[in-house]
Amino acid sequence: MRVEIDTLAPDFSLLNSEREMVTLSEFRQKNQVVLLFFPLAFSSVCTNELCSIRDNLKMYREFQATVLGISVDSFYSLNAFKKAQNINFALLSDFNREVSSLYGTLYEDFNGMKGVSKRASFVIDKNGYVRHREVLEDSGKLPDFQAIQKALIS
Repeated sequence: MRVEIDTLAPDFSLLNSEREMVTLSEFRQKNQVVLLFFPLAFSSVCTNELCSIRDNLKMYREFQATVLGISVDSFYSLNAFKKAQNINFALLSDFNREVSSLYGTLYEDFNGMKGVSKRASFVIDKNGYVRHREVLEDSGKLPDFQAIQKALIS
């Protein structure tokens, strides 16, 4: 499946790094949501990406946006990663690859590993509609943070 701009974002529920259930639709009418799919915790590019968000989280909050990081790592790994990097937003475990599949963000093969999330970003407005979509084939590239911010302002 492929999630497109101006369509209703598929709802989901995932456990965060503290083993609490987070459901996308709970943010409707409250906040915009920035979904950041990332390949693997503790990898260098993922660390750079998520630390950049961490360091700029105040700006995202000013846009009334909640940031959710999603990877196929277990919630145990995500918890350790979050603590090691002082990540100040929710990291969600898509260990069963259901949400990454739903959003069309899975590699068939990632350096010999099957079912790793691609680096991708989605902005979902307060009504639940996708306003920005970027799915990167090259895991070494970072998302277009300016495009994400532009979508949050629109």
